[in-house]
Amino acid sequence: MLQDVERFIHKHDLIKHGDTLVIGVSGGPDSVALLHYLVSLAPRLKLSIVAAHVDHSLRGKESAEDLAFVERYCEQEGIIFEASTVDVNAYKKERNLSTQVAARDCRYDVFRKVMEKHHASALALAHHGDDQIETMLMRQVHGSSGSGLTGMPVQRPFSTGKIIRPFLCVTKEHLVNYCKEHLLGYRLDPSNESNQYMRNRFRNHMLPFLKEENPNVHIRYQLYSERAQCDEAFLMDLAKGYLDEVIIDQNDKFVKMDNKAYDCLPIPLQRRVIHLILNYLYTGNAPFSSIHIEDLRLMLDSEHPSASLNLPLELRAVKSYTTCYFSFETFLQPEPYKYHLPLWGTVETPLGTITAVPVNDVPQHLTSDDLIIEEQLLPAVVRSRRPGDRIQPKGMIGTKKVKDIFIDRKIDRSERDVWPIVEDMMGHTIWVAGVTRSEKATLSAKKNQLVHVHYEKKHLHRLGGQYH
Repeated sequence: MLQDVERFIHKHDLIKHGDTLVIGVSGGPDSVALLHYLVSLAPRLKLSIVAAHVDHSLRGKESAEDLAFVERYCEQEGIIFEASTVDVNAYKKERNLSTQVAARDCRYDVFRKVMEKHHASALALAHHGDDQIETMLMRQVHGSSGSGLTGMPVQRPFSTGKIIRPFLCVTKEHLVNYCKEHLLGYRLDPSNESNQYMRNRFRNHMLPFLKEENPNVHIRYQLYSERAQCDEAFLMDLAKGYLDEVIIDQNDKFVKMDNKAYDCLPIPLQRRVIHLILNYLYTGNAPFSSIHIEDLRLMLDSEHPSASLNLPLELRAVKSYTTCYFSFETFLQPEPYKYHLPLWGTVETPLGTITAVPVNDVPQHLTSDDLIIEEQLLPAVVRSRRPGDRIQPKGMIGTKKVKDIFIDRKIDRSERDVWPIVEDMMGHTIWVAGVTRSEKATLSAKKNQLVHVHYEKKHLHRLGGQYH
């Protein structure tokens, strides 16, 4: 076992000469073995060792006895000892978490503080090969995606350094035997045998079957984990490289995506772009699974131009033609507005600016964002859409619903209710800004004093943020 662990540490460059290591020690055989093993390396590698224990206050007297056991062992061996008692149940109720998730959060918060106090290079945890198999199986069965399927990393950044797991190359049996060989006492947590917890059910029912098929199954799973992590990191980096093309606009509660740019990506990158967007909006505390990602893919891939999907924590994805919005806010009930546009006037709307300027002649190179009208139609009104709005498009005899024009022109649903509508002093709709001019805005033969009305749509911008 010792040779396997030493090779594993060397392969992954987990420990360097002169490191300060904080070791998470619960008092069980795994963590006691890790503490003893790393202490044995300390003289040769000039390591500084700190043992950290967290009492979760979940098992009353037994929890207190675990703490006392670890403290006594460290005192006998001359090991620096840091202990903390946390109220996991209070934290669990406050954050509405499961017991195991709450305990993990509290435990890692303590470890982070201990690392900061001692300026530690690494936090060493005693997860072993059996833990890795259980973790990967649970995540596969319960719908993890991306890096979640690859299991626990051998190392990852944390606090003042990194988390390392030197025992992922060995099994629980190896560690129990190590404790016996070195006459190490340890504590046992009865809850580890209870099938009340999901991990224990995998441990008690699935792990024995796998080991019967292959006694070295932990090695196979660890190799798969490492390869899958490399592949996942490569694909995720590729996906990040496409974000500038895919993301049109964003802030901490909203992301607007270009569906056409998204559609051009291979499916593996589509999944990861969605993952990055969700992880960004959920600020890393990701309550989504592969099921949500696939549901989003199906919605985006469907032939329907408009669709929506409700996601955890009231996040909503709204597909509208060439864009998709992810937001915690509602887009479909904006405040209506109405402004007067006098000669030489400017009006700011939620989507852009309307400006009126007198001109002597019709300017060349007019676009759909320009309207030339006669001064007699002013002062005009710039307003948001109303139910039943109609316009007589230039060249048509009858009128047409503005709603139908928006559909024909594939205007985003989220923008329709705030899209600027211009009506003349008589109340006739003369322009759906940047979309359709009215026959009523046709110039007379006299071409009285002309006014150039211009619409400048807002340039959407990136507000920054971390995608990981």
